Amino acid sequence: MAKLIITIDGPAGSGKSSVAKLLAAKIGAAFLDTGAMYRAVTLAAMQNRCSLSDTAGLEKIIDGTDFKFEIKDGQMTVKINNSDVTEEIRDPQVTANVRFIASVPSLRNRLVQMQRAFAGEYEKIVTEGRDQGTVVFPDADLKIFLTADNTERAKRRAKELTQNGHKVDINKLQQEIENRDLQDSTRKVAPLVAAADAITLDSTNLTLEQVVNKILELIKK
Repeated sequence: MAKLIITIDGPAGSGKSSVAKLLAAKIGAAFLDTGAMYRAVTLAAMQNRCSLSDTAGLEKIIDGTDFKFEIKDGQMTVKINNSDVTEEIRDPQVTANVRFIASVPSLRNRLVQMQRAFAGEYEKIVTEGRDQGTVVFPDADLKIFLTADNTERAKRRAKELTQNGHKVDINKLQQEIENRDLQDSTRKVAPLVAAADAITLDSTNLTLEQVVNKILELIKK
């Protein structure tokens, strides 16, 4: 396991991926993008035309697929059976289907093992997700719970999708984010909650750099 682990949990659109990526670069750590792992499993299921309600089928796909997650130029690259899908996993349809993987205990357990295996390959990691400080790395050195109001989160997600060439209905997007919040916070397995020893940061009115600087100060302390 890595000697330094910093977890950044929070809801969709709170900025945790961007914060984790920049923070990792500043402290010379590997960035563990757990969302990319869930998306990779989701994409593999879609490519194999496996019903997303077929738990046994999904377990076989995870166990029988060669997933590779590597750091290249500070970014996590994703390969499925040696095919680079780093861009494909960001498709909105993949995003919409991730919830099927995230809600099943046996599937989440497999993802947790992937995440811990990744952490075992690096001296320092910054990891982001929804259960990093509560389930995956309960003994992390520093835990951050990042939040932002719904409107701001929808704007951020819309900007990201637009930059990637997707058309966006921001009102629909905000509703999807609110629905995802409800699903994540009420599911029985690993619900989205702040760890008891996490420090909560509201990023609504902060720039990316300001959030990262606040975390750097916490690291120093």
